[in-house]
Amino acid sequence: MADSLVFDRNPDGHREGAPPLDDSQLLQGLREFSEEAYETLVHRFQEPVYNLVYRLLGNSPDTCDVVQEVFLKIFRSIKHFRGDSSLRTWIYRIAVNEAHNHRRWFSRHRRQEVGLEDERDGCERLGDTLANSAASPFDYVFDREKQVLIEDALTRINPAFREAVVLRDISDLSYEEIAEILQVSLGTVKSRILRGREAMRQQLTGRLQPEPVLRWAPQPAEWRHA
Repeated sequence: MADSLVFDRNPDGHREGAPPLDDSQLLQGLREFSEEAYETLVHRFQEPVYNLVYRLLGNSPDTCDVVQEVFLKIFRSIKHFRGDSSLRTWIYRIAVNEAHNHRRWFSRHRRQEVGLEDERDGCERLGDTLANSAASPFDYVFDREKQVLIEDALTRINPAFREAVVLRDISDLSYEEIAEILQVSLGTVKSRILRGREAMRQQLTGRLQPEPVLRWAPQPAEWRHA
């Protein structure tokens, strides 16, 4: 199979006129090396996996490379998936493990490099989508500033707490799913989430200000002629 994960399909990952594949059909198709099944898998999971890895790595420019590795590992390992957990849980566990591996590798081979540009090679970040068209330019800038502060705070907390917070508060997984993904007890998951949220609160204290109210009215001299 080619390493490229770029496909020319509709956003649902299935052919026009065909109903979307459920998990059992998707698994069967993947095990039979169905092109449609592989395309569906990528379209269904590429954005959530990217957003998960991006935050676990602390905004690393290597996110796209790690995401590619996640999908290649899924393709190579799908025949060994026994269905003991949901397909989503299994995929997220692979993503978390690959992020772990990359962090360990990077800590051993830390480089002093200066990135001149944020190159994402076509990978989209969830937060980079434009705000609601009804929002004012001020609203958009303010939301972006809040997002940058939150993303920065995530990079500053303990990686174990960060995983739990991201999986719960951003990926919106249940405590049980997170316990399966991280291979820890339910109590540990809840503890990490609480401690991670508190660490985030401490990081953001004094940095997130209430949204100011814009009070502006044109003065007559600006637009009226005497």
